[in-house]
Amino acid sequence: MFTESNPKLEKGLDLGYLSFGLHFAPHTVSGYQVCASASDGCAEACLYTSGHGQFTRTQESRIAKTKRFFEARELFLTDMVKEVEASLRRADRLKLLPAFRLNLTSDVRWETVEIIGTRNVMEMFDGVQFYDYTKHTNRRDLPSNYHLTFSRSESNDSDVAEMFAKGYNVAIVFDTPMNKPLPTEYMGRPVIDGRTHDLRFLDPQGVWVGLSALGRGKKDDSGFVIHTNTMGN
Repeated sequence: MFTESNPKLEKGLDLGYLSFGLHFAPHTVSGYQVCASASDGCAEACLYTSGHGQFTRTQESRIAKTKRFFEARELFLTDMVKEVEASLRRADRLKLLPAFRLNLTSDVRWETVEIIGTRNVMEMFDGVQFYDYTKHTNRRDLPSNYHLTFSRSESNDSDVAEMFAKGYNVAIVFDTPMNKPLPTEYMGRPVIDGRTHDLRFLDPQGVWVGLSALGRGKKDDSGFVIHTNTMGN
């Protein structure tokens, strides 16, 4: 169910973390909506088909997982709990800290998903770090061990301002190649390099989390990707 092989997740190893992620089929690919607040630019630039995601077998597996989450929720969550427990044992054997990102290619409000007698999986494993990116502004009553980073798109500038005011960091995608330095500032706020690792709960507060456009995002002209040659700094 979980993956460790995502290149971004693997970068946490140098910081002492073993990260596990869950891939669903994004948007309505499975017939179910798991990215309700995604913009057109976000949908077009989605990394769903990058890496292993380009293979039909991988895509079919992600679609099957997504359908099972909606159509056999109790069984899905029972299996997920077992896999979290197995992942914790694996991290312990390797003497690494575990971290879980449940929305690698989705934007499910996991804090609202009731699970086996508790409010959600984060509360069931309340000593374990969970984290995600989101485009939803109405994420409320978050467990203390669930960290969220808001994601900027071409059409949510007012939401960005609202989320900064609430204390969230905001991820932003630039056209900067992976081997080049990102801008150090954007619209008066510092930009940190979010490409060095995926452990967003370690970031300082009140910053842009800079990322590089990948895959189809390199051709984006919707405004989802910021073109640094038009920034004026």
